[in-house]
Amino acid sequence: MTTEATLPSTSASPTARHLWTRTRGIALALVLLVAGAVAIAVVRSDARHGELDPRSADPYGSRAVAELLADRGVTTRVVTTLAEARAATGPDTTLLVAAPDLLTEPQQTRLRSAAAGSGGRTVLLAPGSASVERLAPGVTADPAVSPDSTLSPGTGCDLPAARRAGTADTGGRRYTTTHLDADACYRSERLATLLRIPEPAAEQPSQDPAEETPGNGSASAGDTIVLGAPDILLNDRLAEHGNASLALQLLGSRPHLVWYLPSLSDATAADDGERSLFGLLPSGWLWGTLQLFIAAAVAALWRARRLGPLVPEKLPVAVRASETVEGRARLYRKANARDRAAAALRSTTRTRLAPLVGIPVPQAHTPEALLPALSAHLHGEHGEPGTAQSPHTLLFGPPPGDDAALVSLADQLDELERQVRRP
Repeated sequence: MTTEATLPSTSASPTARHLWTRTRGIALALVLLVAGAVAIAVVRSDARHGELDPRSADPYGSRAVAELLADRGVTTRVVTTLAEARAATGPDTTLLVAAPDLLTEPQQTRLRSAAAGSGGRTVLLAPGSASVERLAPGVTADPAVSPDSTLSPGTGCDLPAARRAGTADTGGRRYTTTHLDADACYRSERLATLLRIPEPAAEQPSQDPAEETPGNGSASAGDTIVLGAPDILLNDRLAEHGNASLALQLLGSRPHLVWYLPSLSDATAADDGERSLFGLLPSGWLWGTLQLFIAAAVAALWRARRLGPLVPEKLPVAVRASETVEGRARLYRKANARDRAAAALRSTTRTRLAPLVGIPVPQAHTPEALLPALSAHLHGEHGEPGTAQSPHTLLFGPPPGDDAALVSLADQLDELERQVRRP
């Protein structure tokens, strides 16, 4: 009568409980990260509402400067599409681009082609390196920003508006230019945070010298203003230093001010289809992500445990041999390492057989020494055709091709050892 004992499962497949135990820390971290991001988004959702919007009275809005310009007879119109901005360019118009970096490359090219030669003024607020090269050819943005926010015009500044305004909060991005006739003001470490680039004479439209503007006397030739920071236009910074004076002079030289607030919903941005997801992210996010990766790599090196040779140490508790064998077997199965498992079985069997057949253990792994001595103890029961594999194949043969062959090999090695031990 055959009885079957109920044994615990030895499957290497992890259960749902094991998976949850392993991943609950990561899941908790992700939940906390998402919750923190949502909380930050909620807290900051209204912090910069209407930033640089001339209709907004928030601290980061620009309604105050628009009201002051209106008192001087300058009208302000807000546009959000490239088509409106291009149509508004002209000799009596100042075009302010509030966020040049939000424009796609084709949008920047088309905006530059419309503004060039119009005779008007184009004001670019803190354009990045890629944007400024297309919107103001010949100007290059420095990667580092100004360490100081408040700067003075400097002795080399010939721009009347800057000299009349004096100290202002222009510290931000810094620029260099190849235009010899450009006005470079508010320098930070010899790099300008405000540039005025006049249009070439060939691109200037003919004007009546007697033509006047309501805002600031006679109309001037077309030019481009590159400003490193938008602080002088913000409601909460307008009354500080010479910010108001500089803002009114830069934006009030013509009777009409077109305030262009680029929007991602602009149809021209959707039609371009050339801007990737990473292109829509501000450069600060990319630098921050890179710093996180570097910090993670440093933390991994710091917490690494296998930077040197392994050091054996005694286990704090006794572990049954069956558990050790079962654990190693699961590792072999998970790695599909039948060759290593078979080599371990054969090596252990050869080591145990060597003293039984009368040869030194170091010679047990040499077929020429082990097999002749082993044949004398087998009593002719192994090696017969159709009954079992030969001792040479069992002890020194190729690795098994599948799990069933590996189990069969283990059984035959046990049988071989029993035959040798049998008196």
